[in-house]
Amino acid sequence: MNTPTLLIKRKLIFVMVCFVSVILLLCVRIFFIQAFEADKWQALAYEQQTRDRLIKPKRGIIYDRNMEPIAINETVASVSVINSQIKDKQKVASVLSEMLDLDYNAVMTKVNKRVALERIKTKVPKELADEIRKLEIPGIIVDEDIKRVYPFSSMGSQVLGFVGKDNQGIIGLEAKYNDYLMGKSGKILTEADAGGIELKNGIEERIAPEDGNNLVTTIDVVIQQYAEQILAATLEAKSAKRGAIIMMDIQNGEILAMANKPDFDLNDPFTINNESLAAIWDSLPDKDKNNYLNQMWRNFSINDTYEPGSTFKIITSAAGLQEGKVTGESTYNCSGSVTVGGRQIKCWRHPRSHGQQNFIEGVQNSCNPVFMKIGEELGAEVFYEYMMKFGFKDKTGIDLPGEAVGIMHKLENIGSVELATMSFGQSFQITPLQLLRAASAAVNGGYLVTPHFGKQILSADGEITGNLEYPISDKMLSDNVSETMKTALEAVVSAGSGNKTYVPGYRIGGKTATSEKLPRRTGKYISSILTIAPVDDPKVISLVLIDEPQGIYYGGQVAGPVMKSLLENALPYLNISPRFTEEELKLPEAIEVKIPGLVKLNVSEAKEVLKGLKLEIEVQGEGDIIIKQFPLENEIVNLGSRVTVYTGDKTQDGL
Repeated sequence: MNTPTLLIKRKLIFVMVCFVSVILLLCVRIFFIQAFEADKWQALAYEQQTRDRLIKPKRGIIYDRNMEPIAINETVASVSVINSQIKDKQKVASVLSEMLDLDYNAVMTKVNKRVALERIKTKVPKELADEIRKLEIPGIIVDEDIKRVYPFSSMGSQVLGFVGKDNQGIIGLEAKYNDYLMGKSGKILTEADAGGIELKNGIEERIAPEDGNNLVTTIDVVIQQYAEQILAATLEAKSAKRGAIIMMDIQNGEILAMANKPDFDLNDPFTINNESLAAIWDSLPDKDKNNYLNQMWRNFSINDTYEPGSTFKIITSAAGLQEGKVTGESTYNCSGSVTVGGRQIKCWRHPRSHGQQNFIEGVQNSCNPVFMKIGEELGAEVFYEYMMKFGFKDKTGIDLPGEAVGIMHKLENIGSVELATMSFGQSFQITPLQLLRAASAAVNGGYLVTPHFGKQILSADGEITGNLEYPISDKMLSDNVSETMKTALEAVVSAGSGNKTYVPGYRIGGKTATSEKLPRRTGKYISSILTIAPVDDPKVISLVLIDEPQGIYYGGQVAGPVMKSLLENALPYLNISPRFTEEELKLPEAIEVKIPGLVKLNVSEAKEVLKGLKLEIEVQGEGDIIIKQFPLENEIVNLGSRVTVYTGDKTQDGL
């Protein structure tokens, strides 16, 4: 065989070998795809041949304890474009920019994007969306959407929280219970060709969304609204920076109200609530805007810490009683100050003193030397141990995100001076809710409850799917300690600094505080009062804080009347009936009299005028500051030894 023929045969053999090899490789590849990658390629083919659009589920409703809806949904729409279906881009951009009140160039940029689906605007009112749908412009898609709505606007704003554009909870209960409330999205599936254009007679499949579960909370809308009203009025009257009111079930930790002011509109949470900031808002960098918004959304009651001042004396007292370092009959002497570690620490009454007094009187008088003595007898180690027992180094466990914890000295850094100041509520910081929780334990028999808002989870059709439960600590105080604490705290309201919280027919215990803010001697204070009611069968524990009140800043005078207003409205509403004492029943009937203007009179002259009207009065503060608070022709109601002055829609006890 000649050489050319041999070469040809070899080439043919080579070609055949290559051909067979390719066929074998293809067979192997096909087998591999079918055996191991079938699901993957099937999914890709399905994706190429179909178009899907998400259907948002209805977010679960949030209710108050009486099934009043406080977060609901409104049916709206989202408007999108599918690039591959658009026939006239200019028309699409023009129509959408005009009807949706958007910038034409911004819309055109989205129209030109070569993506499967591009959102133009969400939360479009249903009526407007229907008008766009009727135009039947190729490439414009209108889908159903859900908008979160808050019927009470700003009520409980920092507690409830709000959702973002994707209906995802951002802060508050909306964020904490997002997994329950969110639901699962559905889909609209339509057949499309290789170019992504929907087939006219193609099959359309709708996979229904799964609506979210509903949340029943412990909030009482009536008490929450009233707390916010009186808090707002007080902040305005006292030109205060901010304030908070909390009311909680003392036995199980259910929070009936948590009011924080200033607040914000839940239906418009990205609009700043500060007028001066709003005026320059557009000029601020995004970083500053975010900082200001985060500050506006902060929940003062759980996110921030402060020095509690004299309200903390409840804890020092309970620890001293439990350790046997003090009894109800223990006696103390107040000389106006105590020297500790070479440093003079004054009683608030300095240069005057309280003199000889027993323990109950010491609490009633809020005498600093009494509590410094109790702290000294406990010693740093035991005192620190009780701070741990009362939960000041731990979160309360409240079902809200972002809770802060107390800022305290390390045990090894607590010297005699630190121990003395800590005993009456200075040199450490806690959150308002930590204080409320600890104080409840002091009078409920020694149980640390878990403050909470979540009560029940309901299915979308209203069936109970779960009752939310929260831990309660082991008993850490004896019943005798709690009983003694009730007696002491009742004395504060009946005859001490909390007397402006007195409500006829109700036995109320409490403790006031006037906390000087850091740095010292800047003239900035937090006025507060904590109460339990009724004292003989505690049902609710409440806390009022007014941050940086102007003028008179004493806790009893500023926060006391606010607490009185809260309790005299909330207690009857909660079906806690008054039980009048014989002394209260003997009070003369209320009479109304009018007084002349007192603004230009000094205290002595004003007292003479009021004595002529046969009214018993109490003048607090110095000079004529108190008198100047009241305009001409105020109505006065005389209730025995108590005088209530009504100025318009605002009420203040005493003159």
